[in-house]
Amino acid sequence: MAILDSGGVSTVTENGGGEFVDLDRLRRRKSRSDSNDNSPSDDLGPPDDVRDRIDSVVNDAQGTANLAGDTEIRETGGGRGGGEGRGNADATFTYRPSVPAHRRARESPLSSDAIFKQSHAGLFNLCVVVLIAVNSRLIIENLMKYGWLIRTDFWFSSRSLRDWPLFMCCISLSIFPLAAFTVEKLVLQKYISEPVVIFLHIIITMTEVLYPVYVTLRCDSAFLSGVTLMLLTCIVWLKLVSYAHTSYDIRSLANAADKANPEVSYYVSLKSLGYFMVAPTLCYQPSYPRSACIRKGWVARQFAKLVIFTAFMGFIIEQYINPIVRNSKHPLKGDLLYAIERVLKLSVPNLYVWLCMFYCFFHLWLNILAELLCFGDREFYKDWWNAKSVGDYWRMWNMPVHKWMVRHIYFPCLRSKIPKTLAIIIAFLVSAVFHELCIAVPCRLFKLWAFLGIMFQVPLVFITNYLQERFGSTVGNMIFWFIFCIFGQPMCVLLYYHDLMNRKGSMS
Repeated sequence: MAILDSGGVSTVTENGGGEFVDLDRLRRRKSRSDSNDNSPSDDLGPPDDVRDRIDSVVNDAQGTANLAGDTEIRETGGGRGGGEGRGNADATFTYRPSVPAHRRARESPLSSDAIFKQSHAGLFNLCVVVLIAVNSRLIIENLMKYGWLIRTDFWFSSRSLRDWPLFMCCISLSIFPLAAFTVEKLVLQKYISEPVVIFLHIIITMTEVLYPVYVTLRCDSAFLSGVTLMLLTCIVWLKLVSYAHTSYDIRSLANAADKANPEVSYYVSLKSLGYFMVAPTLCYQPSYPRSACIRKGWVARQFAKLVIFTAFMGFIIEQYINPIVRNSKHPLKGDLLYAIERVLKLSVPNLYVWLCMFYCFFHLWLNILAELLCFGDREFYKDWWNAKSVGDYWRMWNMPVHKWMVRHIYFPCLRSKIPKTLAIIIAFLVSAVFHELCIAVPCRLFKLWAFLGIMFQVPLVFITNYLQERFGSTVGNMIFWFIFCIFGQPMCVLLYYHDLMNRKGSMS
């Protein structure tokens, strides 16, 4: 490197780095130190060892420049704003053959010891660019070959306007939180006993599930309308169970003779229940951490993203997934190699839809809802894409449901002396039932594919935990991605589609 108009020098240190030495400054310090030698005061001027070090630094700097030769040194006289010229003497030293080019042991950037010690932002940007380019070409090729295949009758048909019973059912679900609040109010005023409270809450929660199921099965509605109603039904059911369970626990602590926390008090608030029913959480508590204000501009940007990604998800479903499944055979009844080819062909668009669904719901929608309600705790998911096993995935990808399961299923089972393995099975059993309800009821098809798919996760949890301990986290993460994105979800899509088509064919 060159030092211009500085009267300085760059030297090379032992580790290959550079060190800048200002020769003019060192000379001035040396001159002042020499002038101080004539001063009558003993406390003025640097000591002799300091002057010696200054002399040695100046000499060493010049000598090092002459010997090192791997930098360009340019020493020019003259000071700022005028002054006596000291002359211009340029000495240029280029990269000399005598200078060592290899000074220490280094690893290649992509070696196993160094690959995780540096940033890979450039490679990530390259992958994004390649992904966009490849998929853009595939989209254009698909449109040129097959044309515009998007149709709306699968999501909204002429019968959608006749789905008013499902819409009225959605509105009437608000009756059940009011019923649960009434029960808690009665027990607070000592009108009913604890066994009666438990019995009434069981009746309320069971009715809240069975009533929408009956309406959906009786009404020949569109698929999207049925899925929306069943998802809302499951959310309300989880919230009602959490409200009843948490209120029972607070009431037990408040009524206990030997209170662990004397500040615990039991009260019933319709306002806190109403906030809980619309808040992006499934776990009830009397109060929540709150944010300071609503960022309107941020909400508008997130909502625009929600619209864009939802439209993109619908485009992939109608343009890619529907033609693939319509041109396929039942995966359990046809040729094995053909079924594998269909599953692999379906895996990529299915992965895109699943990622878009996750981003739209868990990131965009829940954050929009939290911002509008000033809900502070926005840990709706963790880095599930780094899951080392199937168990890690289920603990990280859906935090509201995970917290509900841990709070109201898993640890209550452990406190009841139920073995840990059985508690895990019970938690997956509850999840499997609601997955089956959300898919089978709108399709009016009870083949238990979703139920079996969730219950199949139980042995996978233990298998992937063993593989993680035996072979490391990388193997477990690859197995997780293969099971969920390459094999599991595409297979379920094909199974439900062909069973649904077979049912419609037999009915017609």
